Amino acid sequence: MNTEERGFTIKDKRFSTSIKEGQTHVSDDTREKEILEENKSPQKSRIKKEGSGNGSERATIQFPEINFATFILSLSSSAMLHFGDVEDPISGKKERNLSMVKQTIDMIDMLKEKTKGNLTPDEERLIENIIYELKMRYVKELNKGA
Repeated sequence: MNTEERGFTIKDKRFSTSIKEGQTHVSDDTREKEILEENKSPQKSRIKKEGSGNGSERATIQFPEINFATFILSLSSSAMLHFGDVEDPISGKKERNLSMVKQTIDMIDMLKEKTKGNLTPDEERLIENIIYELKMRYVKELNKGA
């Protein structure tokens, strides 16, 4: 069987970051992902050591479960970044960008409409509360800037 008949395999390595024990340099992309996860996750990432104990141990970062709630919370964290509440992981500066906040609110609102009837009561409350809080904060920030 040649490769054309077998097809191909895609492995998503975005969230399977692995760091060798004692490693001092982490790539910028890897560090950026770690910072974003730490800032947006209600739970801290856990580090688990793997290996046979013969010096070849590796520390693997375990991220929280990906579900609708963590996805919405990550979008909410993005809005907080654009409100200037959190330092940008790349520039290290707190920058306010209300047009990006509005876009994020619109995306969450769109998800609310597209998922109507398919959410659990807890998910519905979560998305309603996040939209309400973000919109109230957005109006407050607009009035503060005017």
